[in-house]
Amino acid sequence: MPVKIRLQRHGKKGKPFYWVVAADARAKRDGRYLEKIGTYNPNTNPATVDINVDSAVQWLENGAQPTDTARTLLSYRGVLLKHHLNGGVKKGALTQEDADAKFNAWLEEKEAKIQAKKDGLTKAEADARAQALAAEKEVNEKRIADAKALEEEAAAAEAAAQAEAEAEAAAEEAPAEEATTEEAPKQKGKRGRPKKVQKEVEDVVEPEASESSEGWINGLVEEEKSSEKVPEPNKKEEKKVAPPPAPVEEEENEVEELEGDDDEVDEDGITYFSYNGKKYGYDEENTLFVMDKDGDVEIAGTWDPKTKKPVFSKD
Repeated sequence: MPVKIRLQRHGKKGKPFYWVVAADARAKRDGRYLEKIGTYNPNTNPATVDINVDSAVQWLENGAQPTDTARTLLSYRGVLLKHHLNGGVKKGALTQEDADAKFNAWLEEKEAKIQAKKDGLTKAEADARAQALAAEKEVNEKRIADAKALEEEAAAAEAAAQAEAEAEAAAEEAPAEEATTEEAPKQKGKRGRPKKVQKEVEDVVEPEASESSEGWINGLVEEEKSSEKVPEPNKKEEKKVAPPPAPVEEEENEVEELEGDDDEVDEDGITYFSYNGKKYGYDEENTLFVMDKDGDVEIAGTWDPKTKKPVFSKD
């Protein structure tokens, strides 16, 4: 009965594990076997080969024929070397002690090579792990630095936006303050006529009496006599008018004779007259107005019904 030393597959799918057996050549690969000699695990690095050397040498001496893979495994563990040394002992070429010494020396050298390979693989694995750790650390440091830079940029942008908002607010407040300080007492009614305003007149200045003022008064009296339907000033309202303050010096061009025709009285009771090239008017409350070329009307002072002359404010 021919006997073969071959491998018998075990393990699971993708994770094979082999038995080294002596079996009948006519038996199936994974069928019945005569004796289990050892094991072979290719899943480790280096591969794990465990062989019963004495039993394998006995089967070789009995005539068993190993397969190619089985022969490689037997050579890896020194079974073929021992079988060769035993043949030399039988022929008398060397003693059993010399054969055992040579076999043990070969085993020590083989184990040293296997251990060196294991150490090299362990070192390579440790180096790869260290490199991966260093690369991961570098990536983490870069990520932290980028996040910090983004935070600084966001803080700088926020500070710039806040400063810009403060500047805009300050720029908006400045025109508002200028507008409040430069408000003009301009009021305008329908058809460019002044509204009836009840306002206390302050800082009123009465023009100083002089020769030119006397002429101006005489001319004003003559115009009033020639004018028709000039409303007489209300005595009750005259009492309400506050007395003008102490007279101050008036500009040279303020006191001149009235120009133009007689005074004009509109339906609102406002009397208009021309004076120094400008058109003036006063209402029933003796408030004096001046009208510019554009038709805008401003308060110029008060009208004194007793003296029949305007009292201009300082402004």
